[in-house]
Amino acid sequence: MSSKFHTTELSDPRFEANQLRHITVKSKSLKNRGDITVYVPSNEELTNLPIVILLHGVYGSHWIWSQKTGIHLKMETWIKNNEIEPMIIAMPSDGLWGDGSAYLPHSNSDFEKWITQDVIDAVVELIPQASPQSKLFIAGLSMGGFGALRLGLKHHDKFSGVSGLSSITVLDEMKLFVEEPINHYKQTEKENESIYETVLKYKNQLPPFRFDCGMEDVLIEGNRKLHDQLEALNINHTYKENPGKHEWIYWETHIKETILFFNTLL
Repeated sequence: MSSKFHTTELSDPRFEANQLRHITVKSKSLKNRGDITVYVPSNEELTNLPIVILLHGVYGSHWIWSQKTGIHLKMETWIKNNEIEPMIIAMPSDGLWGDGSAYLPHSNSDFEKWITQDVIDAVVELIPQASPQSKLFIAGLSMGGFGALRLGLKHHDKFSGVSGLSSITVLDEMKLFVEEPINHYKQTEKENESIYETVLKYKNQLPPFRFDCGMEDVLIEGNRKLHDQLEALNINHTYKENPGKHEWIYWETHIKETILFFNTLL
């Protein structure tokens, strides 16, 4: 099978640990190389596994979900305990632009296409347990929550379920975190700058989606406002508030709710 990439690199199983594999591909969308850390369940005979794309927040990269929350170790345990079906977790970098790309097209790179096309192609091509028949889900935290909700709802033809943790809900909230001027991110389409506008545009085609936020989180008011806007439109969704701030212990604790949600959609 011919590759969709000019170059691909995949880690050697002899040196991998804890079911984590590492991919680097040359991406036409990024116009440079992109990295993906992939959790693959331990049974090598599994095929057509669902793929969860898990997006990081500002300042992070492809390694951060595994090395800050141990998501791969949790997945192994949950699968072995029969709490969830086996699934692949694909954790890409955001393209490593500035403090965070927001997973948007800008600055001569298409960070959206990197996630919704290249990452999927790379995992299907290089991970034997994945295939073109694999069901796709997308989730993320903070900037990654903005990316997951926006991309998952926009690309409803690809994704079977969507989840955001402590999500940025409007592009302007990136100002809370990044030093790059917000006008570097500006989009011509309204639905690229606001989750609510994304919902409005695709409201008749939305996949199942959920989002949650810590009650002491700097982004809680934006999440509450989005929830109220969705309620006013009678848009089916799940929203939950939990104790907690905008910090890793929150995401480590509450990622399980997202994985269980995806499991119900299999």
